[in-house]
Amino acid sequence: MASMAASELFLRIPSSTSNSVSNLAFVSGCEPNPVVKFSSGSRGLSTNLVSRGNRRIPVCVASAGVRHFRGSFSKCQGLRFAVVVAQFNEVVTKLLLEGAVETFKRYSVREEDIEVWWVPGCFEIPVLAQKLGKTGKYDAILCIGAVIRGDTTHYDAVANSAASGVLSAGLNSGVPCIFGVLTCDSMDQALNRAGGKVGNKGSEAAVTAIEMATMCREHIG
Repeated sequence: MASMAASELFLRIPSSTSNSVSNLAFVSGCEPNPVVKFSSGSRGLSTNLVSRGNRRIPVCVASAGVRHFRGSFSKCQGLRFAVVVAQFNEVVTKLLLEGAVETFKRYSVREEDIEVWWVPGCFEIPVLAQKLGKTGKYDAILCIGAVIRGDTTHYDAVANSAASGVLSAGLNSGVPCIFGVLTCDSMDQALNRAGGKVGNKGSEAAVTAIEMATMCREHIG
């Protein structure tokens, strides 16, 4: 089996208790040709181990008849994404955007299939996200922004409205709208989550967008 770029592998394994029943093992972060071990008589959903050299990786094993669906990272060609980015706190949102675009490209999404739409602030993100979703041009909409707490309650109003608005945009358009808006108490917290000590949340949101887009395209249509 060739080395996989994705972090997931599905294996169909004969059951140890019946020749007519097979189990589906989901392996996270595995290497090629892992050895899967599970106890006999396992039914339903259980946690077992995959051995690869000195590594032991937990996996989920489901009995035949129970179907499990997940997004794929190996079938991203042709997917189209819109990224809606707030200009407010642009020093943060630009870094989140860079992380998102780099992640899309890492999983073979073409540059011409990524469109970036700038809006004034986080409050405006859901309006455009819903309109873009309804065009039918995109497989997922990634929403990026940064709301930083100040001296008034304005922070709570914007953060809550952005979160509920992005959710509503996805429900109303039928296209996954991914919440990649930081809600932080300080600029330091925001920068730490935009490529700093805590990673890049824009990159993480792009991974979510890929998973949702591939799951909807492959399994729902």
